[in-house]
Amino acid sequence: MIAVDTNVLVYAHRRDSEWHEPAAAAVRELAEGTGAWAIPWPCLHEFLAVVTHPAIYDPPSPLEGALAQVDAWLEAPSLVLLAERGPYWARLAGLVRSGRIVGGRVHDARVAALCLVHGVRELLTADRDFGRFPELATRNPLAR
Repeated sequence: MIAVDTNVLVYAHRRDSEWHEPAAAAVRELAEGTGAWAIPWPCLHEFLAVVTHPAIYDPPSPLEGALAQVDAWLEAPSLVLLAERGPYWARLAGLVRSGRIVGGRVHDARVAALCLVHGVRELLTADRDFGRFPELATRNPLAR
């Protein structure tokens, strides 16, 4: 299963992004495919926070438009939403210890732990900080 990180979701949504086309194509391919794909719940939360934030985008995405985008992704029949379960805490604690993760990078560790607990084979992301988690394979769909 392939999971999608926040930054790819943001660029897929924001038509004014220079990376809109490759991000939108990557998400569309997953959403229209038959294989299971995933979005970690924290990435949906962060997506809403980023695209509606007026200090990040001028103009920001209207809240109703951002919510409609999430609703559209949730309609994909092959989408799996990644949430905390069973061994999640042990996995997260191990990642933050081994990577000496503190502060804002704990969010990335949370996403990595969710992916690993759910058996994700690859995370689509443009965030190089995930390199701190060698157990999780990543691919940047925006790289040309």
